[in-house]
Amino acid sequence: MEERKHIEVCFTPGEYEYFKGEYDIVVVIDVLRATSAICAAFDNGIKAIIPVATIEEAKEYQSKGYLVGAERKGQIVEGFDFGNSPFSYMIPEVKGQTVVLSTTNGTKSINIAKEAGDVVIGALSNLDVLKIWLEKQDKNILCLCSGWQDKFNLEDTI
Repeated sequence: MEERKHIEVCFTPGEYEYFKGEYDIVVVIDVLRATSAICAAFDNGIKAIIPVATIEEAKEYQSKGYLVGAERKGQIVEGFDFGNSPFSYMIPEVKGQTVVLSTTNGTKSINIAKEAGDVVIGALSNLDVLKIWLEKQDKNILCLCSGWQDKFNLEDTI
């Protein structure tokens, strides 16, 4: 009998260790900002996004000439080009660019999961195409909610 593939939800990045290594695909979700901003950026012609977990990493990239978006606790970090609002990535200056992004929750979750087989971004704006793609994969899937500072938040579970 063929083994059935399954989908599981990890409600915070702090719980990821319980699921690590069991899933072929990790869908990182930070629906109110980071993953929605990433989807908006790609929808508006960005070349690539480099997600980093810390401000220090973001500053290193900035010193090399990258455009950098950085946010902590909902506020743009002083000295960076923009924060994590999807609207920040709807400007002509980012088209064709590689942008570095660091956020309180979302990029932390991306980096926690980076050793998984495939890490993809989940947001309400890409839900339909993501659903179709995931169905075609026929693999075990973990939805990793970014939460808020390692705490559960309701919007990522939508």
